[in-house]
Amino acid sequence: MSILMVTGIEGAENCAAMVGAQLGLDIEVAHGRKDALAALRRKEFQAVVIDESLAECDPAAADTICERAALAIPLQINFALSGAARLVREIRAALHRRQREQAQARRAAASAIEAELKTTVAGLLLQSQLALSGSEVPPQVAERLRVVADLAGNLRRQLSAPQPTRTNA
Repeated sequence: MSILMVTGIEGAENCAAMVGAQLGLDIEVAHGRKDALAALRRKEFQAVVIDESLAECDPAAADTICERAALAIPLQINFALSGAARLVREIRAALHRRQREQAQARRAAASAIEAELKTTVAGLLLQSQLALSGSEVPPQVAERLRVVADLAGNLRRQLSAPQPTRTNA
């Protein structure tokens, strides 16, 4: 993936080359709203960096660019005051922030799925044990219920066992 830099300043390509080299990413430069929207139609970007002066002069255009770049991280930076080093820091920080947010969302989703599974397994185990406790259960059905109860019990133990934690490097 790459980053879209939207600015009208002179030397934007040189700045983009320096930033891209330091981040190890491709940086595409758009010199205005039309160029930015065309670039966004062509491909997806990890981040869209909009020159603050462009955003102040045409806030509707900046909003449209951010809306079209739905999956990209939107950043507004004053290119007149910021050098390449600051651009690199801001972009790197935004990318790291996005990675942390995505990892946190994955952990939350995994926890929700695990809780749902535990509830379902507990229900299976309880219902199969209740069915087995009945006196009118035919022997063939009782054997199948024991198998279901055993499987549910095994799954419950597996879900309750501590999971190894992964570290993100």
